[in-house]
Parts: sequence; C-alpha cells; structure tokens
Amino acid sequence: MLTDLVADIQRMSTGGFVVVSIIVGVIVLVAFLAIWRNWSRARLIEDIPTARIRSAPQGYVELEGEAGLLPGPPIVAPLTGRQCVWYRYRIEHEEYSHDSKGRARSHWRTLDSGTSEGLFEIDDGTGRCVIDPDGAEVHPDDKDVWRGHSRWPSAGPPRRRGGLRFSAGDYRYTEERLLPGPLYAVGWFESIRSADGDLREATAALLRHWKQDQATLRARFDADGDGHIDAAEWGRARDAAQQEVIRERAHKASEPAVNLLRRPASRQQPYILSAHPQDHLSRRYRRRALGGLAATFIGVLALAFLLASRFGSQLY
Repeated sequence: MLTDLVADIQRMSTGGFVVVSIIVGVIVLVAFLAIWRNWSRARLIEDIPTARIRSAPQGYVELEGEAGLLPGPPIVAPLTGRQCVWYRYRIEHEEYSHDSKGRARSHWRTLDSGTSEGLFEIDDGTGRCVIDPDGAEVHPDDKDVWRGHSRWPSAGPPRRRGGLRFSAGDYRYTEERLLPGPLYAVGWFESIRSADGDLREATAALLRHWKQDQATLRARFDADGDGHIDAAEWGRARDAAQQEVIRERAHKASEPAVNLLRRPASRQQPYILSAHPQDHLSRRYRRRALGGLAATFIGVLALAFLLASRFGSQLY
C-alpha cells in the first residue's frame, strides 16, 4: 500500500504536487501557530495576578466575579429566547453535492449567524465593572445544538430523553450563551468619568446648541442691541460657554467613575471572557497546544514523505 502511494506521488503532475505540498505546508504552519497561541494564553492565565475591581490598576488586568445584567432591556438569546449576558448563534442548512464517481456528499452551509454586543457587568464583591464583549474570545458553558425543518427554529431544542436529545431536519441551529454567574475575564481595565473629554470640543458642542435658539442667544450676548452677534460678542459667548462646561465638569467630578473592561488596543494582549474558572481554562489551552504539536509533527512527516517520494530516487 505504501509502495502504491509512492507511485501515485511520482505520477502526480508537477502542478498537482505543488498544490498538495503547499496545502500540507499551510497545515503545518497553522498547527505551529496554534501551539504558540494556546501555550502563551495558558501561561498568561497562570502568571497574571487576579485584581480586585475596587483597587484594580488602569491597564491590562485579570478579574474574577459574578456576571450580571445592567439596568435596562435584558439580553435575550435569539434562537431559544433564554435570558443571558452574552450569546452567539449560527443557523446552517444541509446541502448535497456529488463527487466525480456520482456519490452524494453532504455539507453544512451557514445561512445566518450573530454575536451579542450588549454590555453587561462583573461584580467581585469589592466593586462593579462594565464588560464590553466586542472582540472578546468567549468561552461559554451553556450550549444547545438541534435540528429542524425551517430556516428559523419554530421551537427551542427538544427535551432530553435518557440523556440524549433527538431532533431531525435539514436545518441545524447552534446557540451558545454566557449566563449570569461566575465569570473569568482578562482585558483592558479603565475608569471613566463623565467629566472626561476634550474641553474645546465640549465648548463647541454647547455653542452649537445655543445657536439653535437665536432669540435667546441675542438676548444674552447682543450688548449693543443691533440684532446680530459681532466678533467681540461671539468671543464673550464662547467664554461663557467654556465657563459653563467647566462648572458642569466640576460638579460631575464628585460622581463615582464607571469601570470598563474592553478589548486591548494591542493584538498581542488577548481579551478573554470565560464561564470556566482559570485553572480549567488553562488546562484547555494546554491541551490545544499539545494538539497543535501533534498536528505539526504529523504534518512535517507528511511533507517529508511527499518530498522523499517525489525526489528521493534522484538523490542516489
């Protein structure tokens, strides 16, 4: 059998051999990158200290606490209608094609997908922090996969019977959710006050608001009563607007800051949200790194076999 495989490789056209070699090489590269990516995440989780929200430094931090909804409309997963703090869903359709020998093969084509962008919060007992999940690598612990006969599910997943869930149909629905409860997070932490921002921009915005009511604007700043605001009078209006902005910010400075966790600006710093504790997540990343190592080893052997089968006889 091995001899037949070597003969097939030798009979392969140059173009076909190059394509196969490139595919195997890309697989080796992707697997090698997976080793680095997952190993570095495991080490990060194990090495970075857990901060407390009340005393957390500004910058890249690790938090642990309870995830919860913010005041306002709830976050509802679209396929099951379950309330959660984050969701991700996908709707697929089973389609069939035939190979060169006429044998039917099925594959799934994605019709619709989406990810929650709603803000939620984490509470660790010392304080609260708003979570912006945009761009996060999320590891939920609540997932449903079932099938149906319509593009949009007419009902949620069927009940389990004896530990198994039976469903049928040409459509497959997948929904993952983060539920209120334990949450592990690594991301960029910053405290934001409503008084923060550019003073010049805030002054200009207030002046634009004043200009919408020309009668009041003239009553306040048209000192000579000629019916229009000249340069000197506009300068006084600008000074008055700046003073009002400063007074408003001084008043708001006493309000507590809002803590926010978001995606870091640097791509070298991963943004992770997980319903699993950090030791469980670290082991998962290590297993993935080992899987990448195994795939890299097998890929290198396959590439070496391709080259040896194609060119080995020319070396002797």
